[in-house]
Amino acid sequence: MHLAAFMNAGPQGTVGWRHPEAGDGFLSGAHYARIARVLEDACFDMVFIPDAMAVPRSLGNSFEPAVKWGSGTPRLDPMPVITTMAAVTTNLGVAATMSTGYQEPYNVARNLATLDHLTAGRAGWNVVTSFQDAEAQNFGQDKLPERAERYRRAEEFLEVSTRLWDSWSDDVLIRDKATGVFGRPEEVEAIDHEGDFFRVQGPLSVPRPPQGYPVIIQAGASPAGRDFASRWADVIFCSHESLASAIDFYADIKQRAASFGRDPSQVRILPAATVVVGTDVRDAMAKHEAFADLVSVEAGLSRLAYHVNVDLTKYDLDGPLPSLEVVGVEGHYREVVEFAEREKLTVAEIGRWYGARTEGNMIGSARDIADTMEQWMREGAADGFMIQATHVPGAFEDVAREVVPELQRRGLFRTSYTEGETLRDRLGLNRPERGEWRNRAASVVKKP
Repeated sequence: MHLAAFMNAGPQGTVGWRHPEAGDGFLSGAHYARIARVLEDACFDMVFIPDAMAVPRSLGNSFEPAVKWGSGTPRLDPMPVITTMAAVTTNLGVAATMSTGYQEPYNVARNLATLDHLTAGRAGWNVVTSFQDAEAQNFGQDKLPERAERYRRAEEFLEVSTRLWDSWSDDVLIRDKATGVFGRPEEVEAIDHEGDFFRVQGPLSVPRPPQGYPVIIQAGASPAGRDFASRWADVIFCSHESLASAIDFYADIKQRAASFGRDPSQVRILPAATVVVGTDVRDAMAKHEAFADLVSVEAGLSRLAYHVNVDLTKYDLDGPLPSLEVVGVEGHYREVVEFAEREKLTVAEIGRWYGARTEGNMIGSARDIADTMEQWMREGAADGFMIQATHVPGAFEDVAREVVPELQRRGLFRTSYTEGETLRDRLGLNRPERGEWRNRAASVVKKP
């Protein structure tokens, strides 16, 4: 089983900052250093930080709800945060979100190659195409481009990035002080890329990363997103309201990966799991209910509107959620629809639920949670879990103190880092050979 930690570089969730045990140091390096040490002591594979390039304006076309309730803001730049976390650990993988919509491939490739070298191969990149119009409006656009256009840009972005990482061979550097020869120029090449979105000469100014490519993470849920993730991603982060939908997603991604000529075992699928640990189910439910009581309707709707990129104030809050054709994060929207239809919820009730939702039904004693995780693994729904915390650092400390030892007693999780030196080693992923981009790029790979 693989375990990763999902946490904001800012307030946790919608009301995680209100939790009585929540730390309030999210603007300090010490806050992230403490969490990193907790996760490494528990032998987690990695920590992963989401991001967005705007203060949300989805609810009522105003940033006031996001600021008032702390939903989706503030967000620190994840790269300095994960660098801080890497500096106090030696084994924990560190992954940051960077958008292909509002970055340039050369900058991203250089940043991540540098981080991978400085951490001895522990860097990861969560690839997103952005999902809020507010992000577009910070970069000279009125609205996000259509989904198909965003994925076309992302395809080219990944091709350019991986070609830049491959622009150096693994044995360029000689550093022969006697002869004065530093490196082999014949082992470095320009990429001379000219495409629809980017023109990049190369080569990169940083040698090839220790992992070949930093670990690539993706969370595509739409058909286009699933194809993109199945070709490019090493780790796929997903979110499900039921075990059945998780099994369907797992099987679909593995099949898509195989159809593109990839070994499905080289794609790790980690569903979100919001873990609430108690002495028993009753105690854990009491903790969850106390947390849910902190959520106001507006705070929950602010978070949901941020994720689906739809102004929910234009709908009757006492009526059902209408069908939405165009949404931001399709995976979250499908979750909402599945749960709301089953429970017959109004828009207001959806807001309150969404503000404190716990994904994966991981509420109970350490033994109960381990049972659920084992079931998901056994029934083909997961290769591990992306642990989401109701509050930090306390929720991660509960998992490390209670759940991880139970998983270790069952032989489901490591007791020490013995698999190798890099994040790829920890995840059981092969190191890409130079030129691997040709096996993943849409311009080369065609689905049968």
